[in-house]
Amino acid sequence: MDEEAAPVRVEPVPEPPYVYHYVRPRAKVVVKRDLVPALGVLLTIFACGLPAAYVWSWLAPAQLKIVSAQDSRLYPIGVESYHRLDALMVFVLIGLGAGAVTGMVVWLLRQRRGPVVMLAMTAGSAAAAWFAQWLGGSLAAGAYPLPPTIQPNDTVLVAPALETWWGILAWPLAASLAYGCCAAWNGLDDLGRRLG
Repeated sequence: MDEEAAPVRVEPVPEPPYVYHYVRPRAKVVVKRDLVPALGVLLTIFACGLPAAYVWSWLAPAQLKIVSAQDSRLYPIGVESYHRLDALMVFVLIGLGAGAVTGMVVWLLRQRRGPVVMLAMTAGSAAAAWFAQWLGGSLAAGAYPLPPTIQPNDTVLVAPALETWWGILAWPLAASLAYGCCAAWNGLDDLGRRLG
């Protein structure tokens, strides 16, 4: 007699759910290809120091000073000494505005985003601010020349001057902050270079 084998119960194996795994290749820092564009960014930003110097020399207030009878030195009249700070703050505000615009414009160079161009932007901003301070002082001195002969108790209008170099830091700091905020907002490993 044939014995019937007991039916073997086969349980179906559940299929794993379909999971879409797209692994984006890790972004690499591009150095050689970005060197020439970075140099172009640096020189372009440096050239922007010329209009910044002109705007500062036009906006910065001059000081009204009197010639002392004792030692023939120039002393500010009343609250005119406040204009020293006013000249510095005008320069800092110009630097902050130019830096914010610089950072956003350089960010729009999508194919060149990265640390090489950012470092060139920061160096160019620092050089432009230094150039604006040097040239702005020369332009302001030309706009307010001292009279050839000065007698004691004469009042003269003295050109504005930047007596400290701290104002130079405003432009590169604002540019780096604007660029860094755009990079943080982007969230892509390659900063969107391949999308352009």
